[in-house]
This record gives sequence, structure tokens and C-alpha cells, in this order.
Amino acid sequence: MLNYQSSIKEDTSYSELTIKEIYPIMKLNLRGKSREFLSTIGKNINMILPLEANTSSSSDKYTSLWLSPDEWMVVSNNTINKEDNHHDIEELLFNKISKKNLGAITDVSDQLVMINLKGEKIFDLLSTGCPFNFNDFKKKKGAVAQTLLAQIDIIIHQKDLNNVNLFVRRSFSEHLISWINDAASRL
Repeated sequence: MLNYQSSIKEDTSYSELTIKEIYPIMKLNLRGKSREFLSTIGKNINMILPLEANTSSSSDKYTSLWLSPDEWMVVSNNTINKEDNHHDIEELLFNKISKKNLGAITDVSDQLVMINLKGEKIFDLLSTGCPFNFNDFKKKKGAVAQTLLAQIDIIIHQKDLNNVNLFVRRSFSEHLISWINDAASRL
């Protein structure tokens, strides 16, 4: 997170829609599938990883997103010190998981940008550039989906009603924000 340069120059608002980047946020990719892997993660972050496809779970400090049967992303619920790339939880999990060959822990904080969308027109906006059918998704708090938006790979997490986080690779974030602003201005 050192020398962090945001691709989003400012928070923007349209009628019934607000767009902003949330940073700096710690993001860890977890890979593993053994019972010992799952119990070690649960004991150390005080949260059970979601095992059902396209769901999430939360604790007071972290939210975990199901990405595949053996992959999750754990995201901090609060911003962190942007002058420091060291995360105690990453070191703890690396020592208890990766060093013992139970799985893999990778810091993806700098790889992914988290964009927060709030408002009643979120799914109108997303539907204009996404092949995903949001009819059931928008009714489920904690739902997670990996799809394309404006032909860019994204992860969508429904935090709450009318409150969604998008995760996009940093290299595509400026293009995605440009598309979101253009599409939102036409709603």
C-alpha cells in the first residue's frame, strides 16, 4: 500500500446512486480444502469460512467471500494504515497454513480495488453491462458472484440492501470507473 495511487479521483453521486473507492483495505486470498485448513482459519480469524457457493460470512474484523470450493477472499471490515504493508493476520495465517502445507495465503490488497456502490439503482446500473441475472442475487444479503461488467472480471459482494462492493483488478479499475460513471449518468 505504499505510494498508493487511486484510480478513482473522487466520490461521485447520481440520483439514487453513490460510487466511491474504499481504501486501504486488507485483502487475502486463501486456498485450501482440508478439515485442518478450515478449522485453523476459523480459530485464527474467529469466523467460519462460507462453504456454500456464492455466499459470505462476517465477523467483527473480517468478511470472507466464497470464490470456489477451495478458495476464499478475506477482506478487512475497516480501513488499515496505508503507510504499512504488514498485516498481522497475514503473517499469522501464513505461519499456520502455508508453512505447514495446509494451503496457501496470498496478500492481494494491492492487486484488487474495492468500489462501493450504494443506492436504489445499483442493479439497474450493473444490468446495463453485465450478463448476470440479479433477480435472486439482490434479495440475498451476503451474496457473492464472479462475473463480467463491461467485459471486465469483477467480484460482486452484496453487503446489505442497496449496498454492494465490487472488486476489480487495479489495472482495469480506471476503465471500469469510467464506464460506471458514463452508465450511471444515463440512468
